Parts: sequence; C-alpha cells; structure tokens
Amino acid sequence: MQCSWKAVLLLALASIAIQYTAIRTFTAKSFHSCPIPNPVNCSLSQDTDAADRLCDESPTFSYNLSRKTHVLILATTRSGSSFVGQLFNQHFDVFYLFEPLYHVQYTLIPKLTQSKSTTDRRVMLGASRDLLRSLYDCDLYFLENYIKPQPVNHTTDRLFRRGASKALCSPPVCESLGAVDLHLEEGDCVKKCGTLNLTLATESCREHGHVAIKTVRVPEVSDLRALVEDPRLNLKVIQLVRDPRGILASRSETFRDTYRLWRIWDGTGRKPYNLDVTQLTTVCEDFWNSVSTGLNRPSWLKGKYMLVRYEDLARNPMKKTEEIYDFLGIPMDSNVERWIQNNTRGDRSSSKHKYGTVRNSAATAEKWRFRLSYEIVAFTQHACQQVLAQLGYKTAGSEEELKNLSISLVEERDFLPFS
Repeated sequence: MQCSWKAVLLLALASIAIQYTAIRTFTAKSFHSCPIPNPVNCSLSQDTDAADRLCDESPTFSYNLSRKTHVLILATTRSGSSFVGQLFNQHFDVFYLFEPLYHVQYTLIPKLTQSKSTTDRRVMLGASRDLLRSLYDCDLYFLENYIKPQPVNHTTDRLFRRGASKALCSPPVCESLGAVDLHLEEGDCVKKCGTLNLTLATESCREHGHVAIKTVRVPEVSDLRALVEDPRLNLKVIQLVRDPRGILASRSETFRDTYRLWRIWDGTGRKPYNLDVTQLTTVCEDFWNSVSTGLNRPSWLKGKYMLVRYEDLARNPMKKTEEIYDFLGIPMDSNVERWIQNNTRGDRSSSKHKYGTVRNSAATAEKWRFRLSYEIVAFTQHACQQVLAQLGYKTAGSEEELKNLSISLVEERDFLPFS
C-alpha cells in the first residue's frame, strides 16, 4: 500500500518528536535502546505493546553526565602507556580498562601488525568506536561479541590482561579476596579471582565516578571525532607520545622476533636489504597526523584534548600527573600519589615482565641512547625529522653527543591543553 503525503508528514513530525525526547532523556534519565516503528508500512501503532515490553525488558545504563568523565589514553606500543594507565587505575573512583580493543583486532583482523597499510589498520575503527561507546556507558556485555570463545552466562576467563585493571580484581567483581589481597599482582588476580563475571563488572563500572580506557589500537585522534562529539559522552583524550628513537629501542628489546632485522643491523652494523622500515615510519606518520590535528585546535576538540610527552612525565611524574588531573577536572587521589612514589624510583630488576611499571622512570626515558647504534639513530632521525621537530626532540649529531647524558635531547616545551 502506498503511503499518502499526510502519513509521510505525520511520520516526519513523529520522528522529530522522538529525537527531541531522546536528547532530553540523555541528560536526565537512563539511556534506553528501544525499537521505533518502521515507516515503510506507514503504521505508528502496530504492535506498540510488544515494543514497550522489549523496552521494559532491555537493560538500562544510568549515568550522570555532569559527574562522569570518560578518559581515553591514546598511545602506541612501548610509549609508556601502561605507566600512564596506572595513573588512572590506582584512582579509587576511576573504572579502568586495559586494551579492550585487543579483542576487536584479533576477531576482525587476527594477523594485523604495525607494518600493515593504513587502510588495513582502519578496518576495525568502526567496530572499535562502537565498543568504546558501549564501554563508556558501562555496557560490558557488548564486549562479548569479540571474546572468543563466547562467554557463557556472562562469565569468561579470556578477557585480555584482566589483571591490569584494579576494578576487575577487587570486590564486588572479585568476591574471593581477603584483606591481605587488596594489592594483587596482575598474575595473582586471575588465579585468586577465577572467571570474570561481566554482570558484576558492569555494576562496578556504574558505581565508579569515571571511566578510563587505554588503547594503542587507534592511529589518530581524528579517528575519535564521532565519540568526542557524541552528546552521551564526556570524552577527554590524553594523547601520549614518546621519542620515536626510544620507541624503536624498546620494541626491539621487547618484541625480539618481530624486530629481528633491526637487531641484526644494531649488532652487525649492516642494514638488512629487506628491513621493514614501516615498523618505524608508521609510528612517526601517526604521531605527525594526530598531533597536527590536536595542535591545530579544531573546535570539536576544545576542552577535550591534552598532549603529554612521556619524557616530561618520566622526569617529573607528580607534577605532570597533577596537570593531567587538573585538565580532566577530577580531584587527585592519594592512592595515585602513593603509587607514583613507589613506582618511579625502582630499577629494571623490580619489573617482573615486559609490561611492568616499576622502574626508575627518568632513567628509563633515556636508556635508548645506549641501546641503539648511532647508525640506527641517524636513520631514525632522518626518517622522522618532521615529527621530532614538532614534538621538541633534538637530533644527535654524533655518537659522542648521543651517549652524553649531560646533553638533553628533549627541548623544554609546554604543550598546554586546548581549553
């Protein structure tokens, strides 16, 4: 049956009213995901009781937009992101998740690596944005679409790095803990807490005042524009950068097989003919594009973006952390202060695994100067000269200058948040 122009007009007016009501609801009530009538059949009243029942039975996720801040730590691998993540993980009122987009990547593009083309790497962005939006709404059930094997009765033992999230290793999510277990190591969390109940995790998320997520799987801040502009969220982006020379040194040591040819060059002084230089240049291109967007201060990022150099944080962790929390508008927590004091003065031996955060942070930021040969440093400086200048990293003109720690290779820069 053909729709009359009057019916079409009524449908248009009804649609506008529904959208207006929805927007008002976002700021005052719980968010509901409910079906709307199908305009194809020109019926506004067909089976409305069924629609109401579905809406009543659907889970709702309440939040107060004036209170909750959503934080995204945007980083790349081996840039200090685990360290920055802990600055939020230790806060009593922050629900922190470590790399939930891991599951999206390994479900959609299981063989994705840093050396893939930009096109390949962006295949997962749509799914990643949808998952991030759901997680910020404390809908952890949405994550089940990407966990393999599929969780049973909303429980799973396959959440990536579950132990890196304090909230997922504490009551009520972990009910088996005693008073002596309040500060569990990551591996001990999984052993003592058992399988993860996503229903309890969802409740814990809703009880926290803020949600923070760390990811190394989003290339640029412009990829997050839809989330930044989403009226349901109060998203603020902390973009973490590090000297590409330091990133290359850390990756070569941590991912020995993947960066085998770089290690051969470093050890023999001969550059392999089949060296995959995109393992380096992709990092620099992503930094350049993303930081350029942030520093150009587009209107959609106003009050939403802060650039942080890992070196600045490593040299003065307390001061820089205070600046970060001031930008976010979240009160500083004594737990965070205590964690900084206990975890920035250790040595390398105190870090139990490659993602550990207990170390002398200032010394760690400079170690790459003794790990890389000058030939590799010079190559990196040439390949990444634009972003090095953009971020205030100085080049070393000789091996003597490279090894001389009295010569700083980091310019004094004050990257003020865009407010």
